[in-house]
Amino acid sequence: MPRRGEYQRPTPPEARLNAATPMPRIGTRQAAASGGHVVAFDPSRYVCAALAGELGDEWVEYAATSGLSRPSVVDYRHAVKSFCEFVDRTEPDAKSATLAAGAPDLARSAARWVRELPGGYPAGSRHPARLAGNLRRLIIRRAEHAERPVWPGFEGWLAGHVGIRRGETTEVDEFTRADKRALVKAAFADLREVETRLRAGRDLLAAGGDPAENGWCDASNLIWAIAHGTPSIEEIYRRLPQPQQWPVELREWIPDDIGPRHAPEKLLRTLLAMLYPHNIDLHGFRILLMAATNRSADEILALTDDDIEYQPTGVLLDFTKNRAHRVQRQTFGTSATFGELLAPQSPRLDPADILHRLQTLTRPLAERACLDPAPLFLRESLFGNEIRVRRFAPNLQFSDLHAWLNRRDLGVDGAVDIRRLRKSGKVEKAIAFKGRISDIADDHSAEVFRGHYAHGTTLHVVAGKVITAAQRHWLDKALDGPTVVTEQAEAELDEPDTAAVLGLSRDQVEQLRTGALDMGVSGCRDPKDSPYGRPGQLCPVAPLRCLECRNAFILPSNLPQLLLFDDFLEQLRLRLTPRHFDDLWGQSHVNLKAVLADRTESEIVLARKQIAETGIELQLPLASRVEFDG
Repeated sequence: MPRRGEYQRPTPPEARLNAATPMPRIGTRQAAASGGHVVAFDPSRYVCAALAGELGDEWVEYAATSGLSRPSVVDYRHAVKSFCEFVDRTEPDAKSATLAAGAPDLARSAARWVRELPGGYPAGSRHPARLAGNLRRLIIRRAEHAERPVWPGFEGWLAGHVGIRRGETTEVDEFTRADKRALVKAAFADLREVETRLRAGRDLLAAGGDPAENGWCDASNLIWAIAHGTPSIEEIYRRLPQPQQWPVELREWIPDDIGPRHAPEKLLRTLLAMLYPHNIDLHGFRILLMAATNRSADEILALTDDDIEYQPTGVLLDFTKNRAHRVQRQTFGTSATFGELLAPQSPRLDPADILHRLQTLTRPLAERACLDPAPLFLRESLFGNEIRVRRFAPNLQFSDLHAWLNRRDLGVDGAVDIRRLRKSGKVEKAIAFKGRISDIADDHSAEVFRGHYAHGTTLHVVAGKVITAAQRHWLDKALDGPTVVTEQAEAELDEPDTAAVLGLSRDQVEQLRTGALDMGVSGCRDPKDSPYGRPGQLCPVAPLRCLECRNAFILPSNLPQLLLFDDFLEQLRLRLTPRHFDDLWGQSHVNLKAVLADRTESEIVLARKQIAETGIELQLPLASRVEFDG
């Protein structure tokens, strides 16, 4: 046992945590996204600077280790900023706020922040839940680190539910067929213009030389310098004469409304676009590849040189679904050989051809940046005195899909969203496979198809037509039954108008009256023109299906046989299961009951008396007796 004086007072948890807390970093945090974009966050802008620094550190490291895209990095920063602003606004002692201490109680602040998040967004928005989840993920990551303590009061919130519902997405509808054709046509036209521009740039490059020796006012020499990286962009800026001294040939490369201050930068951007594709130039390739492969935009943009394998009859592609952590291989054949059509009426959506043309345009950028494997969608960008090679940014300001549509002077109905093009392909696939989900959802699960694609307007219209056709089929089958002839109508069969209305000839009327066309429970217009048999073949189902046949004419003289047939069906109802009886005899039974309901009580009594006195029996084929009695 310890002696007197050797007892040690346990250190309070808060003190232990504060003692283990490393020295905080200082300065602005910068997180690098997967595409090379850098996003900054300055903790010093907040009263709770220590808390902002802790969350900022986790944000930077998580972005680096997880390879987050730029939108995801911005989302995480938004969560950190929103929570820090909330702490500054609601905590009196925000300056001392830290994840390692319990005063102020940040776990309680986080819970209140989560409750208030939905108030700043439309009803059903998914953004509040995403922000809450982002903050909790950063705190969990910090709590798992041995040298980065987190106050124990967070344990309940970190282990339990985030405290807010996920929300619902508003699914976009597919493009109409006319809009999709217009998009594809515009993309082909844009592709040809881009190729023509870059081809002209290569011609200027071949004609140019070192501007230090051949002159600084010749566009071909400047393009040569840009392509070779020497002289540098900074030196080009320094050596260029004042815009007022430019010759007419050089001034024509920029619009007239550009002032002298911005003229050099505009000139270099214009000349740079003669060598390499802009961000806006790649929208057309994305549209064409999505239309040709029916794959999502994310899968198309993730393609690299290693994912492409050209074959004699097409191309084999490896598609990567980042969210599903899944790689799929798919072969796309060439619709026609290159020499088969000398002058095709319209360009072909040939994935191999489109990919080859895209690689031809972006390969100089890949070589300039020494990328291996090189992403397919690369673009140039001028940042100050530096030319940078970046990935395609589909939502880049002034260079997104809206800007591309304006450039092509094209409008579409509904939202301008590239996901609608993927859904258009899914709708076409659903129609081609006639609704077989196992074939339609070959690149995702059936649940994804039902949740994201089955709601489309076209599929609703097609489904409505199918349902209407099925309803019409069964309605026609129910209504297209026998014709009941009353005694008064039978007496007027000799009248030409009556026979014409019933569709009977004079010979058929006579044969019906004499019993030549009697099939037992009814008469028949023509036993050799049965809807249940081949033309010219004697009806194979009479009299079992006469009460469902449009050729049948039920005369007053058929009443005894109808009563016997009704007794026969009632016996079957007792011997068969309800479902089996309804499948085999349901329609006949309904039609028979409708016919008997039109007979008077006295007619039925007389028919029963006739059956008893004359010994009339129901005339049915032997097969029916064997089938149901055996």
